[in-house]
Amino acid sequence: MNNLMTESFERVIGRYAGEGDIESGNGFSPDARDMGMDGFFKKVGEIEKQIERITTQLHKLQTANEESQHVTKASDMKAIKQRMEKDVEEVKKIALKVKTSLEEIDRDNLINRQKPGCEKGTGVDRSRMAMTLALKTKLKERMSQFQTLRQSIQDEYREVVERRVFTVTGTRPDEQMIDQLIETGKGEQIFENAIQGHGRGQIVDTLAEIQERRDTVLELEKKLLDLQQMFLDMSVLVDAQGDMLNDIEAQVTNSVEHVQKATANLQEARKLQKNSRKYACFAILILLVVIIIALFAVLKASKSSM
Repeated sequence: MNNLMTESFERVIGRYAGEGDIESGNGFSPDARDMGMDGFFKKVGEIEKQIERITTQLHKLQTANEESQHVTKASDMKAIKQRMEKDVEEVKKIALKVKTSLEEIDRDNLINRQKPGCEKGTGVDRSRMAMTLALKTKLKERMSQFQTLRQSIQDEYREVVERRVFTVTGTRPDEQMIDQLIETGKGEQIFENAIQGHGRGQIVDTLAEIQERRDTVLELEKKLLDLQQMFLDMSVLVDAQGDMLNDIEAQVTNSVEHVQKATANLQEARKLQKNSRKYACFAILILLVVIIIALFAVLKASKSSM
């Protein structure tokens, strides 16, 4: 589908070979530009801008997550948490707006089919459907990237906890110990020996940072899962529409090939017909010349006999 939007647009303006008048080989008439496409392209452009905003927010979240890996104070972790939560909420607002706009375009596509020349299966209709699906697919990909980020946050959180325990205790924690810290955020028993060696103040700071990090991970996971749930129905619909559109595109490609072949055959037939007429005229001309020569010879012979 990489060239789907480009090909669809080319069909609308009549540059897709084989679609149009078979005999002349022309594509769509210039009026196809005005078959409801101006408003459609405007809405598509607005949605693309909103998806770019989502991409920007994604990059901000990824950067903040990387920054959090180097934080060792609970207060710094809390500040990052607040930023990330704010960014996720902004993503939800933008994504919901995009989803609503796409649903509106779906309705517009159905209404546009009522216009002459824009019926279901026409070039204009296929173009609108293809470009709408391309936008949905792009949004689906962005939402998938947020779930990838969610998984990364979980994995990196585990690694950070392991490093913190090793730094304070000097021993590598086992899986059970890490699971306990991740699940409860409490590690007094784990750090009991370290408290005696390093003092309670440093250990308390480490525990506070781990607790704040845990709260951050849990809150972000909840918000990102909510975001995923918002678009589960769209993901299923995009997959179904993609398969359907691929079938339609395959049929269109076959139809275009047949039209091109028919056009070539028709042009060849016209060429042969034109050549046949030319040869027929030439043969008639030769026949007339022969008849004239024969008549002239007969007349000459008659005069000689007289």
